[in-house]
Amino acid sequence: MSTGAERREARRFTMSLPLRVLGGDRGSHPEIETQTRDVSYRGLYFLAENQFAAGNPINFVITLPESYTGGDVKIRCQGEVVRVDSAEHGRHGVAARIAHYEFVPAGSAS
Repeated sequence: MSTGAERREARRFTMSLPLRVLGGDRGSHPEIETQTRDVSYRGLYFLAENQFAAGNPINFVITLPESYTGGDVKIRCQGEVVRVDSAEHGRHGVAARIAHYEFVPAGSAS
């Protein structure tokens, strides 16, 4: 019987992967470079100094390093911020749901 405390729909894996959060429409926020804290096929969690708000759209690129794939593989994702937590040193923890993703062809600008 579930207590309802665990709401995740997919198993998360603790993985520190390079993450580039793309700027919003019309430059509403700057592009940032950070790393994932954990990921699943449905979402991810990362830390950032920038402000994010639950419910806002988010676009980002996750890089699967060569050590995992034999060559850098980039995955461009679109989704939604679902939660923002306070973290240490002026940073915020951001949980985001992945709504759509596509693999970026090698050599193309992402």
